[in-house]
Amino acid sequence: MVMLPPLVFLKLEEYLSRDLPYKLSQDDVFITSGCTQAIDVALAMLARPRANILLPRPGFPIYELCAKFRNLEVRYFDLLPENGWEIDLDAVESLADENTVALVVINPGNPCGNVYSYLHLMKIAETAKKLGILVIADEVYGHLAFGSKPFVPMGVFGSIVPVLTLGSLSKRWIVPGWRLGWFVTTDPSGSFKDPKIIERFKKYFDILGGPATFIQAAVPTILEQTDESFFKKTLNSLKNSSDICYDWINEIPCIDSSHRPEGSMAMMVKLNLSLLEDISDDIDFCFKLAREESVILLPGTAVGLKNWLRITFAADASSIEEAFKRIKCFYLRHAKTQSQTIVDL
Repeated sequence: MVMLPPLVFLKLEEYLSRDLPYKLSQDDVFITSGCTQAIDVALAMLARPRANILLPRPGFPIYELCAKFRNLEVRYFDLLPENGWEIDLDAVESLADENTVALVVINPGNPCGNVYSYLHLMKIAETAKKLGILVIADEVYGHLAFGSKPFVPMGVFGSIVPVLTLGSLSKRWIVPGWRLGWFVTTDPSGSFKDPKIIERFKKYFDILGGPATFIQAAVPTILEQTDESFFKKTLNSLKNSSDICYDWINEIPCIDSSHRPEGSMAMMVKLNLSLLEDISDDIDFCFKLAREESVILLPGTAVGLKNWLRITFAADASSIEEAFKRIKCFYLRHAKTQSQTIVDL
């Protein structure tokens, strides 16, 4: 493995410490080939016989894939759309047992477009502490919050419960192909400071391929010299695009979203099949939409929520407008007549 330049670690530590009430050290930060590798490492480190992990539904499918590969049992807790996609903490408590190793929190939310409040994150930390498990904080969309709630890193609550923070350059800096991420022990109480645990982390990373060296070399400049106006422009663009999505959704009767997106780059909308004549489910909807209108949406089934749709708004406004015009045409083509709807009711 190529040794990473110490300056990369130093600048990442400084960057990730900015929003925390404590300072990270070099032993806390590990660099990965994108956030996907960080996810795999986290689950590999936690795997043991009969262990289980708690994942959000809807969520990011890579977690289930990595968990099953590592023989970790997956248990799903629901996110509550009526509460802004907050975690059902009662369900978390009922699912956990003596073999539960971690709870995954994705904030800002993928695929829901939500941002958790400081209070909700504190409740998550307190619940995890009560259950004796750590929190895996997926913050790949960190700082991409454009609603009323600011982004709060889960590591802020590291003194309550140990947190493994995962992130990457790809989203905030809009460089998805660069494959540079991080795996960070945000744990000021020292739960991960056991020499055996640190050594296990280091040895595991020693056998993994790291990011490309020219990208490593660019990191200090990226972190130090990206102008604040770049981030503001990105947030303004995402907010504008998400508002266009939300307004159009209200114009198409067969899809519904009760909450405007507040962060990340995607949102979930509910599909009302009772208004459609020849659509059987979300997968059928997406296949026919792609074939007839050349618009691609992700069926909710892919992220754990049947008969919902994941819509990304990480596109220019004109493309989003055109896509929704086509979705509306698709709806009108497949809509039931009023008499058919009355009969079904």
